Amino acid sequence: MTPPLGGVIPILHTGYREDGSLDLDAIRREVDWVFETGAHGCGIALASDLLRLTPDERRTLSRVVIAAARDRGPVVMSVGADSAGAAVAYARDALAAGASALMAIPPVDGTPGEAEVRSYYEALLAATPLPVIVQDASGYLGRAMTPEFQVSLFAAHGPDRILFKPEGAAVGATITRLHALTAGRARIFEGSGGVLLVENFRRGLAGTMPGCDLLDAIVPLWRALGRGDDDTAYRLWYPVAAIAMLEGQAGLDGYLAIERYLMVKRGLFASDRMRGAGVWTPDAPLRAELDRLFARLRQAVSASSA
Repeated sequence: MTPPLGGVIPILHTGYREDGSLDLDAIRREVDWVFETGAHGCGIALASDLLRLTPDERRTLSRVVIAAARDRGPVVMSVGADSAGAAVAYARDALAAGASALMAIPPVDGTPGEAEVRSYYEALLAATPLPVIVQDASGYLGRAMTPEFQVSLFAAHGPDRILFKPEGAAVGATITRLHALTAGRARIFEGSGGVLLVENFRRGLAGTMPGCDLLDAIVPLWRALGRGDDDTAYRLWYPVAAIAMLEGQAGLDGYLAIERYLMVKRGLFASDRMRGAGVWTPDAPLRAELDRLFARLRQAVSASSA
């Protein structure tokens, strides 16, 4: 029997070559890095630059990642789209490629009502037997969904099919509310990049979905929180939170650009190239501050493993 999804499930970053094409070798190195750190699986989602990939690139990315994971852990595929038909097509592709679970934001185009959003998720649930992580990414993208609406899907389909990833306003309070509405049965993931992980962990989490750029600190941080070792947890959390706060200053592009910068520093990516016209990138003073914080993060990681 497949164990429930949980633990540290980082979201992969998509590396590009200088000509703008997918750097599949870099992505394979990244998957190896994920499992070398002790993470419990990996995922492809918004931080993977999905909104800037073509449908063919999304399918290629899913197949390359699942093959690279080689049964070392589950792979979560984000299948959110602006129509139920597109989301269902991505979901079926993910199932065929061997994904372990799906994740989906609601449509972001237009102003769909609650009934339309419900039909969208019901279509996804009917399309495959995989668990669906309901992602409210309204803190930086998409439309907010009330905890009550999300729990209505849980009530209809049960804890094996519906999981949660709240990323809207007041995440901690939403986690507590989801637990209250489900009598503590909800399996909840957080995606704060580490900023809110300590608080969110204490409210009850099934797992966390950070980026990969700080993963060598977040995996031991998760373990320290699990064993109640606050000294180690806070020592690791301070540089993680400082870097993640800098990433969050420019919305989703802030995370994408700084994560790529750090992946290049680690030697995992050959380029920190971004896609899109006029996208935000860190300037020289910010890169210098990231370098200083990254050195502190490495010191904290070294101390935690000593």
